Amino acid sequence: MEELKDKQGNINIELSPETAEGTYSNLAIINHSNSEFVVDFVNIMPGLPKAKVKSRIILTPQHAKRLSQALLDNIERFEMEVGEIKEFEQQDFPINFGTVGEA
Repeated sequence: MEELKDKQGNINIELSPETAEGTYSNLAIINHSNSEFVVDFVNIMPGLPKAKVKSRIILTPQHAKRLSQALLDNIERFEMEVGEIKEFEQQDFPINFGTVGEA
């Protein structure tokens, strides 16, 4: 890991233009085993029969916990600057994972 750090100890991270564009998601599905957390980011569009997983991130339990804390910290800072994030009524979606090529 040392070779990733510069003389000031900063980690050098490259962000390609394609990745910088990002991917919109309005649903995250989280599953876990004893060794990993799997987060599927989905885009559900009204009126369409299927929603597609746009991105899947696999994390160790330790990294999942760090991500959770980082999100909480950022939400707190956001709300201090902008105001409380209002939550809408949460819908329960029946979820059926199919594989690529299924109708």
